[in-house]
Amino acid sequence: MTDKKITKNYHTHTWRCKHASQDVDAYCKAAVERGLSVLGISDHTALPDNRWDHIRMDIDELPAYCEAVDQAAASHPQLTVLKSAECEYAEEYASFFSDTLLGELQFDYLVGAAHFFPIEGEWRGTYGGAESKKALQAYTDYFIKSMQSGLFAFMAHPDLFGNSYLQWDENTKAASHDIFTAAAELKVPLEINGYGLRKPKIDTPEGMRCMYPWLPFWEMASDYNIEYIVNSDAHHPRDVDANIEEAASIGRQFGLTMTDLSHLEPQ
Repeated sequence: MTDKKITKNYHTHTWRCKHASQDVDAYCKAAVERGLSVLGISDHTALPDNRWDHIRMDIDELPAYCEAVDQAAASHPQLTVLKSAECEYAEEYASFFSDTLLGELQFDYLVGAAHFFPIEGEWRGTYGGAESKKALQAYTDYFIKSMQSGLFAFMAHPDLFGNSYLQWDENTKAASHDIFTAAAELKVPLEINGYGLRKPKIDTPEGMRCMYPWLPFWEMASDYNIEYIVNSDAHHPRDVDANIEEAASIGRQFGLTMTDLSHLEPQ
């Protein structure tokens, strides 16, 4: 835990994901201006079969993405620029993630996420799709399986289900218990995500709140031996460090331990 200004952001998107704007160099320029020391570029990964291509780059765009990150790193030597991708896990992609992204293309790390999860033989979007006990359990099982893959440096916005499961109840407590237990056993850090703090609040039976971070989730986290990370999840250069300090204050509020990912940086 630290009260020092946080100068590292490991979660950043570019125009290639189709819901962000501008390219790597613009984010790096903004990061230097804001005094960041480390910027991880982690756009939604291309996938070999172009699944979910409406919110991620096509596989043919992957070489240009890598080139953009490498060129920006060379142009901004005062900033440590890391090459990454935010990924939905599936067994059929495991070798692509390990052999191609982390291996051949020398990505510095991968981010795990669950914008989609499998249920009854189909993939369902987490936005609006985790609204029932059954769906919440499927989300949780998938999230844990992603952590068990060992591919991810941290897991993004684990409380994303809060955008559609509106009440904190026994079901959310059970799901959160399972996520925290697995994260502690596997030593996978969980992200308190700044982007959720910038999104419009939602109306729930318990009042207006952020979709995520969901405060009862992080309060419950204090009962488990987990570590957390904070990121801005920037989708525009102006947000390259947005809400990071506010996200960190949530972790401090509940006495959580912030992780150190310095091992991801070139030594």
